Parts: sequence; C-alpha cells; structure tokens
Amino acid sequence: MNPAVNPAANPPAHPAPNPARPGLHPGLHSGLHPELDTAALTAFAAALESGDTTGLPPARAAEVEAVRAVAVFSRGKIAGAQGDLLDAALWRHTGSTPRPAVVMPSPWHPLGWIAYAVQASLLTARGHDVVAYTVRGFAGSEGQAELAGPLDVADGSRALDHLLERTAGPVTRIGFLGFSYGAAIAQLVAAHDPRVDAVVALSGWGDLGRVLYENSTPRTAAVRALLSAAARARLGARTQRALENVLADRDAEENLRWAERRSPLTHVKELNRRQVAVFLAHAWHETLFPPNQTLSLFNELTGPKRADLSVGDHGDPETTGLLGLPNRVWTDAHRWFDHHLGGVDDPIADEGEVLTEAMWTRTLAPAPTWHSLTRHIRRLHLTGAAELTAEPDPGWSATILCGVDTPTTVAEEVARSGHAELAGLPKSYPAAPLDPTVAASWTSEPVREPTRLRGTPRLRVTYRAPNPGSSFVAYLLDLAPDGTAHLVTHAPYTDLDPTPDTLVEADLDLQATAYDLPPGHRVRLVLTARDPFYGDANHPRATLAFTSPDATPSYVDLPLG
Repeated sequence: MNPAVNPAANPPAHPAPNPARPGLHPGLHSGLHPELDTAALTAFAAALESGDTTGLPPARAAEVEAVRAVAVFSRGKIAGAQGDLLDAALWRHTGSTPRPAVVMPSPWHPLGWIAYAVQASLLTARGHDVVAYTVRGFAGSEGQAELAGPLDVADGSRALDHLLERTAGPVTRIGFLGFSYGAAIAQLVAAHDPRVDAVVALSGWGDLGRVLYENSTPRTAAVRALLSAAARARLGARTQRALENVLADRDAEENLRWAERRSPLTHVKELNRRQVAVFLAHAWHETLFPPNQTLSLFNELTGPKRADLSVGDHGDPETTGLLGLPNRVWTDAHRWFDHHLGGVDDPIADEGEVLTEAMWTRTLAPAPTWHSLTRHIRRLHLTGAAELTAEPDPGWSATILCGVDTPTTVAEEVARSGHAELAGLPKSYPAAPLDPTVAASWTSEPVREPTRLRGTPRLRVTYRAPNPGSSFVAYLLDLAPDGTAHLVTHAPYTDLDPTPDTLVEADLDLQATAYDLPPGHRVRLVLTARDPFYGDANHPRATLAFTSPDATPSYVDLPLG
C-alpha cells in the first residue's frame, strides 16, 4: 500500500464508546450505524471533489491527495432500472493500464454512497477503478427501496455498466463490495451477473427469511429497527407490507416466499457454477442479521471463500474501517480483492476458510473449514435439580408463566450492544437467582480447565403448552464465580401447531459462537417465555411446562474446540 494512504497513519480522534445503554427502544431513531461520523465522511467526500483538504485530519488529507494524484474523482448519476437515477461517485484512473474494477452498493443508511468515501479511495489507491452508489429509495437516489429485490439487482448491473463505460483502460476482473444492506445486494448481483468474479459482503444476510423469522419466531425488534432506519427513505409498498406483516404476525408463508428471491442462499448454485470468490464477515452477537443464516450460505459455497467472525453486533467489526481507522476486517477485504481481482499472490488464499475472534480473549484463530472448529460435542442433560449433568434425569417438570418480562434478554437495543462489547464491556446479567415462576434455569458444574466453545450449540427440550401455538427463548450464559453472567448465545423458538394442550419436542440451533470459558466458570441455560426482541405466540398468563421424558430427554449439546 502507498504509505500516503495508510489508514493507520495518524487516525482522527474517535470518542470512546459509552457502554451505558437505555432500555430496549426498537425505534432506533439514530439509525443502524450510530458510530458513523456523518460530518467527517461528508467532509472527506467534499475534499475528494474540490481538492481542498483544509480541516481534514492529516491522515485523511494525505489519502485525498494520494487518490487525486492517480485518479479522477467525480459525482454523478447512474441510470438504474426503470429509468430511476441513482446518486453515485466514480474513482477513475487515467491512462490505459489494464486494472480491476469494484462496485459498492450503499448500506441501509441516509448517508448513501458517502459511507464508502474513505474505503473507495483506499481501493482506488490499490489500483482499482471504483464506483459507489446510493441504493434506490435512499438519499439522492430515485425509486423505492425493495429490500434487495429484482430492481436492486438490476441497479447493480447498471452501476457496473456505468463504470465500464468510463474506465480509461481495459478492465481485467470485477468485484462487488457491500456493507450491511449493500452486502446482500452485492451477493445477489454476483449471482445474477456473470461478469462478477469476487464479492466482499460485510455484515449482510444470506437468507432473508431467517432474518425476518428465526425458528418460526417473528424477529420484531430487528424489523422495527429496519423500518426506523428507513424513516427518511422511500419504501416500496410490497416491502412496507412485508415488514408490517412481521410486526403483526400475519402472512408468514407469503412473507417467506417474498424473501426467498432476496436471499443469496437461493441463488448459491449460480455463485458455485462460476466459482465466484466470496468473503463474508459477521459478528457473533449480531442482532439484526443473525449469523447462522449467513453461515448456512457459507457452508453451501464451493468456490474460494472466507468467513471472518468477530466480537460485536451489527456492523461493529467494520465500522471503524469506514471511518478510515485501522481495521483488520477491511485489511483482509482488500487482500481478498488484491488476490482474486488483482492477481496478487497473497497468503490469504492459504490461511484457511474461517477466521474466528473469541469472546472475550479476542484471540484470532484460523481454521481450514467451518466444521473443523468443533472437535467434539459435550452433551449436558437438563435435570429436575436445575442442573446440567452428563446423565439424563427423566420425569421432572419446570413451569413458567407467559407474558412476563424477565431480566434475561438478548440485548438492550438492536445493533447497539456490540460497541460496548468491542470495548470489553459486554452486558452483565444480574447475580441474583432468577424467579423460577417466569424463567427456568439449569447450571453446570464449574469447568476445571479453559473450555473453548466453537461452533453451533444445539438444544432439545420437551414442553407442554396449554394453548395452540407457543414460543420461548433459550439463552446460554457464562456464569462467573462471583455470580455475574454474560451471554454466550441464544435463539428463540415458536411452535405453530394449532392443537391445544400439546407436548412439544423442540429441537433448535442456538446462534454459532466462539467463546472461551475460564476455569471455575459454569454454563447456565435459561428458558423464558418472553423477550421484547421477538414476537410472542403465547397466550397471556398461560404457562409452559418444560420436562424430560424417557423417550425424548432434554439436553443441550456444547460444541468444543
């Protein structure tokens, strides 16, 4: 990299995160990415156009000057699908040297393409021609947002046409890069447009259906966050109806059919047929687009691929890189394009398909495949003594009341908890015993040696619900010797059987994790009937009676690495 555009050089001041968060406010009036410094990114974009770096921090000023020395920056409009004009910016090298090209669809954010101003400049400095554009329905782009629908896919191809028509020399290979919403669009364009060779998808989704519904449970807080973040956007009527359907818990099957074509997983055969090189990055405690649905896509890919999984919530691992600060995920994204677009013999090709960052040690560990992370499974049975043990204990019953909030919740706000986690300040759960009338819990013996949870924990539990339809949320916690606890992972579950007084056998995957348990810590499993992050299928004041029959014992499987 040209030292003049090294983001590590003299980064601008960035405020320390404030771990104090208010209660769950699904409105999220400040958007999905509150840490994005709108003023700084807007000033950087203005300097790219004018050449006046007055007021920019030295590192940002050097980046502007270095990019303007090798490329021409211009703002403009792209003729998107159905004639809608999309706001865009172009970084174009002069001269006839063959070089790769990168297209960057914007996130679900009112900043539009300006969110990429710094990173597009860094990609340009590495030898790429770049176009970044604001997706339809947002900021200065016309049209209506349709949540990565066919028009969004067509727009991506039109953006690529726009770039190819304006490059001075031949284009060698083509990449798409997106953050958040833009990541989903980047993958979908790559599946549909045979010109695309490589993709970088940061904090996106692989299966939109599982973003809207997890184990048949409406993900209501995530949907409210999407709607709130699009308060100044123009949503298409069908998109608006789909999101409102989730909140109203209606037409789930219709919603899932609508989401299917908007899911890269649906089109994975095309990615595989052309062996598109796909780089995916995600956070373990992602509350907007949970990681398991992205990992399902990753495991179906057969071409060159890499998954980077980090501490944090939605977008947290990558946001500092958007601001120009040193960021290992963006560094590896650049390396991915250097290798798969630029032909650079970068060692990233031989570093394994998976890179994990463990909670809370932040230890980075490569692995050859996702499944190789889990070396063996430790099965712990739920018992009548509220313990997790190696042997089953059939016949007990633990009954909880529905419709009551408990101190055990996923997080305080969607897409916010991870910023505190990155600062080493994860949410701490209360040390006091849980009220057994509203939360059932089971605790293991202390672990005797450092224990590495690596992979996807799984829960099987049998329960009786007196009413047709029922739901619960399962949490796996790390219980410290002082009684405080931190969340390892969780998942909701909903049974849609219309038969009342049903004995339900629930089998579910909790969200994947890489978590290190220190010696003396215990594993705690908590089941509650209500969490404000999710829809609630239970009748108010009904009960759920968890049990463990001889034929179908209740247990949790811990993946150990």
